Amino acid sequence: MNSHWQDLAGNSNGLYEEDDFSMAAYRLVTDQVVYHSDYKSRKVFGIIEQYERHIAKALLPLGVSVGVDRHLMFAYALPQHPSPTAATVPQTLFALVLRGLYEEGIRAGQILDESGEIICDFIELQEKYRLLTGRELPPKGELESLIRVAKRWGIVRRLEAGDSHLSGINIDSNDGGIAIRPAIRVVLGESALQQLAQWGTTNSNASESLDDIDADDTDQEDRQ
Repeated sequence: MNSHWQDLAGNSNGLYEEDDFSMAAYRLVTDQVVYHSDYKSRKVFGIIEQYERHIAKALLPLGVSVGVDRHLMFAYALPQHPSPTAATVPQTLFALVLRGLYEEGIRAGQILDESGEIICDFIELQEKYRLLTGRELPPKGELESLIRVAKRWGIVRRLEAGDSHLSGINIDSNDGGIAIRPAIRVVLGESALQQLAQWGTTNSNASESLDDIDADDTDQEDRQ
């Protein structure tokens, strides 16, 4: 593999070093999603975007497929073989709700900017969670844990009420909120929406329905 990165570095006219390519591939696999809008990820995204075909070829033997959304400026890596350790039921249910909220936000024209994110404060999240699942939003400690997992999947960014970059954005909750990130459409495909719709018609039998939820679309386990 080193020779592969060496060749790419040698043909980059001094723009990149060998380690830049190995780091980009490593970040893509460990983070699953790399966003250009994230300050510390811009160089990594640039390498993946420019050398997508080469990086995809290098990761293919590992059973990882690579893609780049050049409109919303993010790169992603998806395992071709699902992990034997699936997401937990609370993680899966939370992710499905986020997927539904993202689609609803797009239809309502709530996309924040060219990053393609949908902003949701905790008041709205609580209401939508209850509406979509028939259950109460988990308490703060558990909720923050779910958000951290979703962040590792590359589908959420945590927002604080006092963040300076949120000026002009309507955040009603004193606890801030979340930004649902566009790669959620890749990480959680169309079958996730079907699962959410099915849940909505069966949430009166909550315990039985939760046992039937399939976590295949959240095939990235909590790595930490």
